[in-house]
Amino acid sequence: MYKSIAKSRPSLRVLWNLAVGLAAICGAAAFAQAPAAPAAQRGTVTAVTGSTVTIKTDSGPTVTLTVPDTAKVQKLPVDSTDIKAATPAQLSDIGVGDRVVAAVKAGDTPDSFVARQVILMKSSDIAAKNAADQMDWRRRGVGGIVSAVDPATGAITIEAGGKKVVIGTDAKTIFRRYSSDSVAFKDATPSTLAQIHAGDQVQARGTKSADGSTIQAEEVIGGSFKNLSGLVASIDPATGTITLKDLATKKLMTVHVTANSDIHNMPLMQAQQFATRLNGGAAAGGRGARGGGAAPAPAGGDTGGAPPDAAPDAGRGGGGPPGGGRGGAPRSAGADLAQMIPRLPKATLADLKPGAAVMIVASEPTPGSNTVTAVTLLSGVEPILTASPNGGMSLSMSIGGGAGAE
Repeated sequence: MYKSIAKSRPSLRVLWNLAVGLAAICGAAAFAQAPAAPAAQRGTVTAVTGSTVTIKTDSGPTVTLTVPDTAKVQKLPVDSTDIKAATPAQLSDIGVGDRVVAAVKAGDTPDSFVARQVILMKSSDIAAKNAADQMDWRRRGVGGIVSAVDPATGAITIEAGGKKVVIGTDAKTIFRRYSSDSVAFKDATPSTLAQIHAGDQVQARGTKSADGSTIQAEEVIGGSFKNLSGLVASIDPATGTITLKDLATKKLMTVHVTANSDIHNMPLMQAQQFATRLNGGAAAGGRGARGGGAAPAPAGGDTGGAPPDAAPDAGRGGGGPPGGGRGGAPRSAGADLAQMIPRLPKATLADLKPGAAVMIVASEPTPGSNTVTAVTLLSGVEPILTASPNGGMSLSMSIGGGAGAE
């Protein structure tokens, strides 16, 4: 759930703060010269040609920046919020994939600007920070389904890999919440303890007790999602929807698969091995994923830099979600499956066939509705569903990622 530097959490937060600061630096004169032009542009560099830098802005449009010799170019350390920490740089230091925020004035066209000042964050620095954050989420993170929240003490009780874990929070704890149809950290918004409810999926990072039954959280991220699993009944490519009968609720669900849906296929051998673990080492059968096909396992596994996610983009959410560790099955099964997902072969709606076994994390449906939007869809899981025929196994842990990348 989490791939690009453009979605990196540190850079998004820092560059937003810098954009606000640079807007102030531009002053009233800039607005007098170009009332309709924003005082700052921020985003990810997609091309550099001579003195022209093309960026995909965080707001969506692609714009070009002319960087004249008079423009001040500076490099900022990752996660620094103080422009005073920036060091001198040059236009030649800016490369594709880097994050920039620029104080600008209007150019000759609506999508062109002339930079007065450019603050640069190198993609390599962001990647290194994301990798460190991801490792920290794996080491000090936990995730699961909320069973209780105590507003008086700030305690959140979750079911994590078959056991209860109490997450302690205080005034210093940072809360974030995923949007209803995304587990990308860039789409998460500041939140509070009051927004966490029973049934939500959360991940927390902090100091764990020796037995892992409690954790004092520095950061908590969560959201309300629906877990589905079953066999695909039908596929409508025209509308981008599939229908399936959910094993847990026995209801027929309609699932919208969009361009933002994260789809992967688990090769048959891996699914069988995972099902064996789920059964505590017992032989796990499974006929393979009918129609799903077994794609070859990737040689590597780009985690996108998010914490063990999904994370969170520093999370698109990011690399595999932080989970409860890699201990024996079935307690850690959910966490392990979540950490596998970003490394599994990518798939598309066209790769699915009726009868394919799937597991889905989806947006929470509105009351009375059986229609959801897929956030994560994993096919090729028939051996796993055979080992857990009543829908007891889910992708609940895959929303995480806490902090770290996209």
